Amino acid sequence: MTEINRSPAFWRSFPIFEEFDKETLCELADIASYRKWPAGTVIFQRGDEGNYMIVVVSGRIKLSLFTPQGRELMLRQHEAGALFGEMAVLDDQPRSADAAAVTAAEGYVIGKKAFLDLITQKPRIAEAVIRFLCAQLRDTTDRLETIALYDLNARVARFFLATLRQIHGNELPASANLRLTLSQTDIAAILGASRPKVNRAILWLEEHGALKRTDGIVSCNVGRLLMIADPPED
Repeated sequence: MTEINRSPAFWRSFPIFEEFDKETLCELADIASYRKWPAGTVIFQRGDEGNYMIVVVSGRIKLSLFTPQGRELMLRQHEAGALFGEMAVLDDQPRSADAAAVTAAEGYVIGKKAFLDLITQKPRIAEAVIRFLCAQLRDTTDRLETIALYDLNARVARFFLATLRQIHGNELPASANLRLTLSQTDIAAILGASRPKVNRAILWLEEHGALKRTDGIVSCNVGRLLMIADPPED
C-alpha cells in the first residue's frame, strides 16, 4: 500500500468519520499521507506538539504512560480501524501519552491545520467529531471505573466483555470465540495489575466456567462473564 485509499467506504469505516458525507470523505483523502512504522518505532512522546492524528490500517500501536522509574501503564492498543492522536489536534495541547508501534504498522497521517480547516467549514461535520469525542470520554470513564471499583477477577471479565463488544456491538451472543492478539503482559498493563495476577484471574475465570482456552482460541461464556463482571452486592 503506497497510494492513498480514496474509497469513501474505507474512510467511513473509522468511527470518527462515519457521519461524514461523500464529498468530505474525498477531501479527507486529499489531506492524508501514507506512513509505515517498523516494530518498536516511537511515533511520538508525551509532551510533543500534537500537530497530526493517525488512522491505523494494519499492525498494532500502543499508547502508554511511563513513571520516572520506567513502569508502564498501557492506556490503549490500537489496531486496524482505529484512530489516535486526535485529542491534541483538537484541543491544541501537547501529547498526553507516548505512542509506539508494537508490530510493524501502516496508516495515514492527517495534519492538524488541514483537518481543522475541513471541519470548521462544515458545522455538521464538527458535530459528528464532538459526538465521537464524547463516546471516547464515556469509554475512558468505563475503564477508570473498572480499574478503581472492581476486583481483578471482575476487571479481567470486563476486559473480555469489552473486547467482545468491539466485535459484536452491545448485543452480545450467548457464547463467542476470541483469538487475542494481546499477551497477558499487555492485558496486565491495561488493567493496572501484574502479569502473574492476571494469569491467576484468567485461571479463576476458567475454573468458574466463564472462559475456556484451546489452541490460542478463548471461548467465552458471556452470561458467566457478565455475572462476574458486575457481581451482586452482598
